[in-house]
Amino acid sequence: MAYACDLGNGQRVYLENQGNQTIITLSSSSAGQQQQASSGFTTGGWTSAPSIFRTGSGFLIRIHSAAATHFIQVQGSSMGVMSGTPSMSNAQQLQVQQTAAVPQSSMEPMQPMQPMQPMQPMQPMQPMQPMQPMQPMQPMQPMQPMKMGDMEMNMNPMQMRMGNMQMGMGNAPTSENVQPKSKFCSQCGSPVQETDKFCGHCGHKLI
Repeated sequence: MAYACDLGNGQRVYLENQGNQTIITLSSSSAGQQQQASSGFTTGGWTSAPSIFRTGSGFLIRIHSAAATHFIQVQGSSMGVMSGTPSMSNAQQLQVQQTAAVPQSSMEPMQPMQPMQPMQPMQPMQPMQPMQPMQPMQPMQPMQPMKMGDMEMNMNPMQMRMGNMQMGMGNAPTSENVQPKSKFCSQCGSPVQETDKFCGHCGHKLI
């Protein structure tokens, strides 16, 4: 059930009990324009019709509920529940009438939320530069044979020569002077010495 009361000067108040809430709607009209403001207060369910009083500072609304009696002060367009019982000595009670409907306050519609700006895509990482191939190592230059006077040494293959003396890895020392070259007779094939002029076997003259 809703109630309405004419406050004068183009103002009208509407009271409605919704569960434990008391909804108060102030409506004012001036210069062809109508303004409304609503507020809700927790008072509990009403046990009797509300009362409205005019005071020197504004208006008082009295609400009776099963738990307690509540006083709501109205000053201009502001409303608030009073903590104690106010003095009613100079208050003037106004007439409250039942009404079928309470005008809905025209609240400004909320502006829709602006869509979020899409995130900028991350810049792709620059590809790493390929590593430069290592330069191949230059092959080692073969060692030059060492010479010292009449001595010569060669590392590859490993040889050493001193005068007519020559030594190689795995070879016994040889000398052209120490061991003369072997010769054979061209006539009979018998071995002869290099100093021989004739074959001692067949007498053939050696060249």
